[in-house]
Amino acid sequence: MRKRDTTAPANPTKVHCAVKPLNEVFQLTVNGRTIRSAEATQAAILDAATEEFSAHGFSGARVDSIAVRAKTNKRMLYHYFIDKAGLYLAVLERMFAEVLVAEKGLNLKSKEPEDGIRQLTLFIWNYVLEHPHFVRLVSTENKLKAEHLKKSEKIPHIHSHFVEELTDVLRRGIEKGVFRQDINPSMIHLTILAMSFYYISNKHTVAVSFGHDTSSPEATTAWGEHIVATILASLK
Repeated sequence: MRKRDTTAPANPTKVHCAVKPLNEVFQLTVNGRTIRSAEATQAAILDAATEEFSAHGFSGARVDSIAVRAKTNKRMLYHYFIDKAGLYLAVLERMFAEVLVAEKGLNLKSKEPEDGIRQLTLFIWNYVLEHPHFVRLVSTENKLKAEHLKKSEKIPHIHSHFVEELTDVLRRGIEKGVFRQDINPSMIHLTILAMSFYYISNKHTVAVSFGHDTSSPEATTAWGEHIVATILASLK
């Protein structure tokens, strides 16, 4: 009877698993070659595209650079997102969806009206402050007259959710007599966004004009409180 060969292979295949907490995103490294799930590949492309579009705008962004950043190839990019415009829209949709997910964590329905307004206002301000690519991408899309945003079926629903949440807080405040009657929720939302966006998008010229560091923790905290005070005062 032939003796079984128990000698280990000279070059055994080494497999390392790296699990990412985004849905079921995962990737494997086999002998130095990365094998990713479809979800991981799409996430990597979107991450790379977010950086490229926010840095160079829509027209200046290069698909080749995105593929290199994502450690994939253009074929996979076109497979998942059709073309550059499709990828750009996917970046915008994911960006707004991430804001919605974060906002839901506030649980505004459980808050008293004034506290709810305060928390929502500071949430928007801090989100804009901590995600500069958000401001850059929205600015880019405005330069394009919302050409791509108009094609999205998802983003209007995301925006309407914000307005609905704000409307509910305002309604409860009116019923309790802490807010005035004739409030336009969309105008309040726009005011918060305007005060947040202007500070970030113009921080360099504002710093020169007013002669102080607008990006210091003290300055940004003070501005956040100023937005809250302005909004609450407008509701009285």
